[in-house]
Amino acid sequence: MELTIRKIKTQAQDIMSLELARADGQNLPAFSAGSHIDLKLGNGLTRSYSLVNDPAEQHRYVVAVNKDPNSRGGSSYVHESLRQGQTLEVSEPRNNFKLVEDASLVVMIAGGIGITPLLSMIHRLETLGRPWKLYYNAMTRAKCAYMDEVLALDARAPGRVQLYIVNENDGRFNNLDQIVSSQPTDAHLYCCGPVPMLKAFEEACAPRPPECVHVEYFSAQQAAANDGGFDVVLARGKRSIRVEAGKSILQSLLDYGIEVPHACQEGVCGACQTTVLAGTPDHRDSFLTPREKTCGKTMMLCCSGSLTPELVLDLDC
Repeated sequence: MELTIRKIKTQAQDIMSLELARADGQNLPAFSAGSHIDLKLGNGLTRSYSLVNDPAEQHRYVVAVNKDPNSRGGSSYVHESLRQGQTLEVSEPRNNFKLVEDASLVVMIAGGIGITPLLSMIHRLETLGRPWKLYYNAMTRAKCAYMDEVLALDARAPGRVQLYIVNENDGRFNNLDQIVSSQPTDAHLYCCGPVPMLKAFEEACAPRPPECVHVEYFSAQQAAANDGGFDVVLARGKRSIRVEAGKSILQSLLDYGIEVPHACQEGVCGACQTTVLAGTPDHRDSFLTPREKTCGKTMMLCCSGSLTPELVLDLDC
């Protein structure tokens, strides 16, 4: 879709939001809480961002982007080059972080910009009248996006939000073990934030039922597989592509003019997920569950490699 940037707003230090809508004001494809969209940026990059607004809103999509000091070109372009009134090519929403709407209790733990998909979930839970809690962690108040909105929600029913500012607590981070262990066993727990927080959250949740634990990564957990030295066979195209050292499967395919969906190129968004028909993938993504990786039925082309001399993928040329 070609959408117009209707509004750009500073939400916190180095965090800005974009409001996207159709030029004619018509409704957009519906989305569910936890969804994200891909933005095709003018510098040739495609990046995925979580939708932060209420899923009941059909006239707009709102995303918030943190300017990463280690940006690979995505967030820096958004902050430095995008202007109100510009148009962007935008994908339809996809959801890899689905809200369990009938949970007895939804407990959300946000770290920094990780508040974005969780705030959309809160809007939905408020509409449904379902119980929720939010533990919102930020390094400083200046970096705490949507703080006023979150506190206003808490004021309507006090006790549901715990705001934790690291530099106001002697640089100490919130105790995830304590937070997790204090929740009812049937509660559904969601966490979104930086990689160290997500790993600590997963460790703390190890004793809990896996179907009640939900995480979303914004960045890669491990280095991409780029050793190369194997062949990728396109089953539907009946063609073999050599993956050389220093290149990913995705880059090798693109070099040969084979277009495949992709966005983040870090294995977190799921855009390049592809069915594996034969061979053993070397999984490096943060998208598939451990069980899905063990099954080896699908893989992420942007970051994963091969443990066998040949991979047969369900792709055309």
